[in-house]
Amino acid sequence: MATEGHGAQDASGYIVHHLQNLQVCRVDGAWVWNQCEGNFWTINVDSMFFSVFLGLVFIGLFWSVARKATSGVPGRFQAAIESIIEFIDKTVNETFHAKSNVIAPLALTVFVWVFFMNLMDLIPVDWLPLAASKLGIEYLKVVPTTDVNVTFGMSIAVFVLIIFYTIKAKGVTGFVAELTLHPIAPPKSGIGLIFAPVIIAFNFILESVALLAKPLSLSLRLFGNMFAGELIFILIALLGLWQLPLHFGWAVFHILIVTLQAFIFMMLTVVYLALAVEKH
Repeated sequence: MATEGHGAQDASGYIVHHLQNLQVCRVDGAWVWNQCEGNFWTINVDSMFFSVFLGLVFIGLFWSVARKATSGVPGRFQAAIESIIEFIDKTVNETFHAKSNVIAPLALTVFVWVFFMNLMDLIPVDWLPLAASKLGIEYLKVVPTTDVNVTFGMSIAVFVLIIFYTIKAKGVTGFVAELTLHPIAPPKSGIGLIFAPVIIAFNFILESVALLAKPLSLSLRLFGNMFAGELIFILIALLGLWQLPLHFGWAVFHILIVTLQAFIFMMLTVVYLALAVEKH
């Protein structure tokens, strides 16, 4: 059975073990491992390691292809990379209509990085944790996007870019106007001016909720889908040797989810930034 790899665990213990991050935090002036429940300044070491490692893999692969690129008939790998770049560039041009040298590279980075992190979900759930246990590492989660801290970190970065591009394109007054004068325009004259402060306050609450919902939905959508996929892989692993055909079948289907979630995160990032610079 799959539970034999980590001692005599029952099914619930096995699931809990595989959903636990390798954590480090500071308690009473000392750094401690895996004793961080309720500690705000906890670092999920495995999520940090794999996200940074996969980011470096992305940079290394694309740098290698760019360095070895030829103007003649490209090799298969170069052709695949060029296809991805062309697809992202076309998508950005169709969605983001302002001039920017940052949005297309940002979209490419988001798509490939999130795809690589999602792709870790296809590795059988016991392989890397079992290898880590041989080295004395008690817990190991290998899919960074199943950690809500990682997805929130990326969505907060997008949120900061939304505010930055809004202020850059419309100024501080334009940013404030979007929060206070839409969707209901306050009256400019007459007795309706009495209700203008109420309308502005209502607009501010409505637009603030809509603005804050962007990073919230962006992060939870990716986290929820990937966490559910990982949980199904863990449940399949409980079957022992009988897991192999089910694991393969779910992995084939999950490739679609892995790719789709990376595309959705990238697409929504571009759409949000396009809305930030467009004048209504």
